Amino acid sequence: MALKVAIVGLPNVGKSTLFNALTQTAAAQAANYPFCTIEPNVGDVAVPEGRLEVLAKIVGSKEIIPARINFVDIAGLVRGASKGEGLGNQFLANIRDCDAVAFVARCFVDDDIIHVENRVDPIADLEIIETELMLADLESLEKRTNTLEKRARGGDKEAIATLRLVKVALDLLNAGRPARAAAVAPEDEKAWRMLQLLTSKPSLFVCNVDEASADLGNALSAKVAERATRDGSRAVVISARIESEIALLAADDRKEFLETLGLVEPGLNRLIREAYALLGLRTYFTCGPKETRAWTIQAGDTAPVAAGVIHTDFERTFIRAETIAYDDFVRLKGESGARDAGRLRLEGKEYVVQDGDVMHFRTGA
Repeated sequence: MALKVAIVGLPNVGKSTLFNALTQTAAAQAANYPFCTIEPNVGDVAVPEGRLEVLAKIVGSKEIIPARINFVDIAGLVRGASKGEGLGNQFLANIRDCDAVAFVARCFVDDDIIHVENRVDPIADLEIIETELMLADLESLEKRTNTLEKRARGGDKEAIATLRLVKVALDLLNAGRPARAAAVAPEDEKAWRMLQLLTSKPSLFVCNVDEASADLGNALSAKVAERATRDGSRAVVISARIESEIALLAADDRKEFLETLGLVEPGLNRLIREAYALLGLRTYFTCGPKETRAWTIQAGDTAPVAAGVIHTDFERTFIRAETIAYDDFVRLKGESGARDAGRLRLEGKEYVVQDGDVMHFRTGA
């Protein structure tokens, strides 16, 4: 699966600069005025995964294929966006197609960069964005309520169940809380997702700091981190300007550049890792002379479901999975060594795939 993350924030907080750096492209304009992004830009990037090269070297793969992540640069939202202010509902709708939302907060002071609210206050910025998303959700739910109530009075079981969830969401939103604060029963999760609420999506706070604060953050990013903890979310510190510089460097020069700044990895790595953790994602591998490849699954997925990520027919025709833990594969120098040492396991339909498993699936007709 390709994770799709919406990059959201007020104008001039660094969204497009971050997007350009993450995707190593200039597809999104980065200009010092509101609404420089007028179409949602989508960038497809490889997920950094150091284990791929290790595995490929052991088996002599000709090609390495990483998992992918999509970033969607949403135009800057402003106060009143839910009512059409700025570029309004057009861009709120683009968020609905994403798996998660990365709220970019301006955590730097620079008099040369205009702030649409004429102040630097990342918490206030985040509250404006959250409020607009909640208002959009309220409007969406209220439009559906009358139709659902009529169907429910007629005994429509699906409408009755949906209406119950709509009321849960409305109660939260009217109390000023996002829909993701709801405690949804497992049997209701599918119907809950079908409501397509903007505020039900997992959220990640991205603190865009100045270059000097790229390693540990600053007082402004600390406030955002505190807010994220309180909301049960996650926060990551990134300097979009530094990421832009890294994106222009050759691969061999990046490590040295990062070391001069006291950083051990690019912000992209941290952002993806936090997004994966937020969504409960895991990685497994397939290896062979032709290619070594990373595949993304949900935590708790069974072997047949993991096989279905490769091809939908594999889940239906699954027989068993030859499985080796990553550490065993590396320590024993591949499948043959793992087999001889008794570390290759035959797993069935109930097996829950673990992060780093190296797998080969046996399927039937």
